[in-house]
Amino acid sequence: MKAQIYNFTDWIDETDPETIKRRFDWLLVSSGFGVLSFSEHYFKPYGYSSLYLLSESHLAIHTFPEEGQTYIELSSCVNKPYRRFLSLYVKNSEVFNG
Repeated sequence: MKAQIYNFTDWIDETDPETIKRRFDWLLVSSGFGVLSFSEHYFKPYGYSSLYLLSESHLAIHTFPEEGQTYIELSSCVNKPYRRFLSLYVKNSEVFNG
């Protein structure tokens, strides 16, 4: 088997950490990813970063509230949940981008 990584990045308009966590928790589980752990950090005076360690790789989230944007990056070594993630993300894009 050849090693392969599928990667997706995007900028979203939502910057509230609780809203972001709720939406991406749902998206990851609905896509079939295995969430192994979750780590987060709140920066002062503002800003938030989190990392979902997945059995298939990771999802990183970095907010820039002063600019009204959040950067997301999903990396996966398994195609099936990755494709489901992309499909659900596109179908629900209004939820992620206001």
